[in-house]
Amino acid sequence: MDILFQDRRIVVTVKPSGVLSTDEPGGMPALLRQELHTECIRTVHRLDAPVSGLMVFARSAYAAGDLSRQIREGTFKKHYLAVLRGAPPEREGTLTDLLARDKETRLTHVVTTMEKGVQEARLRYRVLDSRAGLTLVQVQLLTGRTHQIRVQFSSRGLPLVGDRRYGLADDPVSPIALWSCHLSFCHPESGAPMTFDLRPPAIAPWDMFDFPDMSTSVK
Repeated sequence: MDILFQDRRIVVTVKPSGVLSTDEPGGMPALLRQELHTECIRTVHRLDAPVSGLMVFARSAYAAGDLSRQIREGTFKKHYLAVLRGAPPEREGTLTDLLARDKETRLTHVVTTMEKGVQEARLRYRVLDSRAGLTLVQVQLLTGRTHQIRVQFSSRGLPLVGDRRYGLADDPVSPIALWSCHLSFCHPESGAPMTFDLRPPAIAPWDMFDFPDMSTSVK
C-alpha cells in the first residue's frame, strides 16, 4: 500500500488500477483498514475501478463531512492526466455536456435534453504533449459525474487509450490511461492548505511523453 501522508484525520494514498475506491470487499477502504489497523476509513471522492492515482480518505466522520463540504463548494481540486486517441481541435478549453446513466448497461451517455436523471458535466482540459497520434492532456473536473472524463472525450471522437468500455473494444493497452495526478484541499482539522502531485508510472503510454512541472495546472 503506497501511503503518501497520514494523520488522525486523513490518509492520502495511491489507488492501483482494478481496485474499487468504494467500501466493498477488497476495495480501498477495506485495504486501508487492514494496513492502518483502524476501523474508520471513509470514501469522500471516487475513482473508476480501472483508474489509478491519488486519493484522500477520511479517518473520522468529522473529516469526511468537512472534505465533502469542500467538494460541494468547489474548493477541493482534482486534476487528472489522460492520453487520448487523436487530438482536440483546441489546445485548451472547457467541455460541457448533459450525461445520462443507463442502469441496465451501467454505461453513461451524452444526451441533448435535460430531464429526470440527466446531469450537467463540465471539465477543463489543456494539451501538454502529442506523439504518434496520441495526445496527453491535463484535466480539471468541475463536476463529478460517473465516467465523466471518459465519456466527454469519447463522445468527441477522442477515446482514452486503454478504455475498452467507451473506446476501442480491443484496445491492446491496459490499464486505461487516466491518472489522478493532483489533489488540493484544506486539512479538515487545522484548515492548512494541502497539495499532492504525482506523475504516472513510466510505462506505456505514459513513457511516450515529456511531462512539465506537475505544479502547473489547468487555469
